[in-house]
Amino acid sequence: MALALEYEGISKEYCSWSRRRPVRALQQFSLSVERGEVFGFLGPNGAGKSTAIHLAMGFMRPTSGAGRMLAKPFGDAGTRRRVGFLAENVSLYHRRAEAAIGFYGGLNGLHGPALDRGVKSALEAVDLHSEAGRSVSQFSRGMLQRMGLAQALVNDPELLILDEPTSALDPAARVSIRELLLGFRNQGKTIFLSSHLLSEVELVCDRVAILSHGRLLRIGTLKEMLATTGQVEIVAHSISNTVFTDSMVDGERLRFTVPIGRQREAIERVWSEGGEVVSINPVRRSLEELFLELTNPVPNDVVAGESGTVS
Repeated sequence: MALALEYEGISKEYCSWSRRRPVRALQQFSLSVERGEVFGFLGPNGAGKSTAIHLAMGFMRPTSGAGRMLAKPFGDAGTRRRVGFLAENVSLYHRRAEAAIGFYGGLNGLHGPALDRGVKSALEAVDLHSEAGRSVSQFSRGMLQRMGLAQALVNDPELLILDEPTSALDPAARVSIRELLLGFRNQGKTIFLSSHLLSEVELVCDRVAILSHGRLLRIGTLKEMLATTGQVEIVAHSISNTVFTDSMVDGERLRFTVPIGRQREAIERVWSEGGEVVSINPVRRSLEELFLELTNPVPNDVVAGESGTVS
């Protein structure tokens, strides 16, 4: 099956009157997104994420390189009707919510009963069906964000490209959107998600890519990227909290971490003290820790990962 998104050695430069040299937004950028996965696209401000998204949608052309979306070259008009796109900054015409979503459905070739079903389904998906007759001009920032997502869903797309979809939402709405995205994945849809909310990305994404200064630093599954820090956490029972330094008492249990190379030594120490080992687990670092490690400061060398690495 063809890939959902594919960037092949793409570079993008912007000319600037204030600088002698052009600004490089992307440098030999290559990335593959499989169908049916939730893919997290991460990077600090100015990393080139929006440029990569706009290239895929055909809003601009690369300086060099090429790409395909749903097996068609970037910018193919027919393909865009199979894609749902949410920009970072939502801006909608001031009309009734139902009419606004209907307008975007019409742009995607929907009409008649199919358009009516699409509008109803999209508003229900983001919990705005009760506001269908209300003007968008009266909506709060969070409601506008949900409207933006609704217009991306109205055409029942195969691929969703979402730029900061939960940025203005309260915690309850974020949970709802998270469940919605996971439901779409279960339906076989592909979701390309750019976000600064790393905790949300960690909860929904199958794979992530981290971009900085137009270069891909790391790509892989969350399990691979966050699995180990070189430490293990040991939980023991019936042992004094003075045996291991920096240990934490959890009820009748003791929790402490040791380097992987000292795991056996620590277990034998627990036994010699008359204790019992309850569990041993690798210490999993957070996505935020990995993100900061890679992007601050920016490494000199690009780190190899799966398909989609660059040099």
